[in-house]
Amino acid sequence: MAVHLPSQKSSSRRAPMADINVTPLVDVMLVLLIIFMVTAPLLTAGVPVNLPDSRARPLDQDKQPTEISLDAMGRIFIAKEEVPEQQLPQRLEAIAARAASGEQPPQVYLRADKALDYGRVMRVMGELNRAGLNRVALVTVGED
Repeated sequence: MAVHLPSQKSSSRRAPMADINVTPLVDVMLVLLIIFMVTAPLLTAGVPVNLPDSRARPLDQDKQPTEISLDAMGRIFIAKEEVPEQQLPQRLEAIAARAASGEQPPQVYLRADKALDYGRVMRVMGELNRAGLNRVALVTVGED
């Protein structure tokens, strides 16, 4: 019985293996892809609103905007908190007052359900203008 020791010279020398095993890399990347695909829809939290379609380009975002939503029932939400219509002017003035003097007012994203009438949305936009919040973006769903 012959034993092959590395120090012995033999006629059947094998070249070192120079291939990279990419299977573990592919496995890790697929797991990360699945994690991002599952968590990405959960990051867009908010009031469920059926937004209209638009071909407009998305806006550049520098700071976290204030999000105001109007659902199909006409209820008003600032972030996720429901605000009665009578308290809306005071809440908007408080948001405008938070901006330091000399700074521009915060960006406001207005999300309104497409089933609402135009007048309802314009009343909220009028209150935003009255409070000094003039940087308003209407949020829509992108149309492909």
